[in-house]
Amino acid sequence: MRTRYVGTTLLATGALLLGTTSCAKNDTSSDAAAKPRAIKAVAGCGKGSWTDPADRSPGRKPARCDKGAPAPVKLSKPRKLTIATGTLSAEYVAPLEMAVKKGEFKKEGLDVKLKVLPTPDALPLLAKGEIDAQWAAPEAAVMNGILGGFDIKWVSGNFSPDPKSKSGLWVRLKKGQSASQVRMAGKKMGTLIGKGSVASYPMNIALKKHDGGLNKVQFQQLGSADVLTGLQNGGVDSAWLLDPIWRKVDGDKRYAFLGGQPQGEPLGGLLYGPNLLSKDPDAGVAFLRAYIRTVNTYFRGDYKKDPAFVTELARLLKTDKKVLEETPSLRMDWEIRSGTTDRLQAAYKAAGVSEGDPLPESKTVNRKLYEEAVGHKP
Repeated sequence: MRTRYVGTTLLATGALLLGTTSCAKNDTSSDAAAKPRAIKAVAGCGKGSWTDPADRSPGRKPARCDKGAPAPVKLSKPRKLTIATGTLSAEYVAPLEMAVKKGEFKKEGLDVKLKVLPTPDALPLLAKGEIDAQWAAPEAAVMNGILGGFDIKWVSGNFSPDPKSKSGLWVRLKKGQSASQVRMAGKKMGTLIGKGSVASYPMNIALKKHDGGLNKVQFQQLGSADVLTGLQNGGVDSAWLLDPIWRKVDGDKRYAFLGGQPQGEPLGGLLYGPNLLSKDPDAGVAFLRAYIRTVNTYFRGDYKKDPAFVTELARLLKTDKKVLEETPSLRMDWEIRSGTTDRLQAAYKAAGVSEGDPLPESKTVNRKLYEEAVGHKP
């Protein structure tokens, strides 16, 4: 089942590459071809609106401007943008949905449509300019697409976990075992996430701490309702449990948490294609400005301390308020850390789902647009 999932995803992306690379690939990248853009100071966005990309310390505070900042700068002509996302019910998508609901995109002159599309389907559309952006992550399929000629860049982060979160790798302990004694080599791990996901990076870190690694464990891909059941009934030895499923085993001495996404390091966010990278970067900056303003206004810190806001959020995501309250607030974070795509590609290589040589960060990441949105001069 695992092999079919990974193989199908990557083969499908490869086939799409053959059909679209000729129209997506340029002799020079969009970044190199674009003229330098003027960076102006932005009211309400001071020193705290930018952090050193090299800082990956768990205690790093995410960048923030004042509430309501950066202020809208309405485009001279309105634009219609289509943004692909894999889901509209996950909490990490909430800033985009809230920006639509509160009219933050409209303040910039943007008419934004959020469209549910899985990454393999959205990627070629993004590269061809048939959609404008993708709320996803630099997964293996994305890296392989860029390698094949897709003009796509990761332009902003989404979130990192709260220190209290235990979303990640859980193991079922045998009698007399503790978390420090578990050896993962040869164990069977249940997950609804394929090896080509960005979760491969934190998975590999957690596994290596326990004599394992992506190449030393057996993966069994399960449905969302079956991952926890498999762990509990012994069908798998360990499982990658997402919010809020891990709460079902938290505090139970029969299970141990071995690690999750690194704190302070977002692993997903916005991907831009040629439309917003080079054809219309004004709209690209405007979209990020609205997203950043939404984070600063509605998702500043522990936003779940406000019961009224949690109620509003639950309605927006069409989920149960109690489900949201079971897990800590996400640390919404629009910035991208240095070297993240290097670490992701190393994990994809270990998992056997990458193609060709690793891409340098200059080919995968563009921080210029969110820096412009907050007025930061590198």
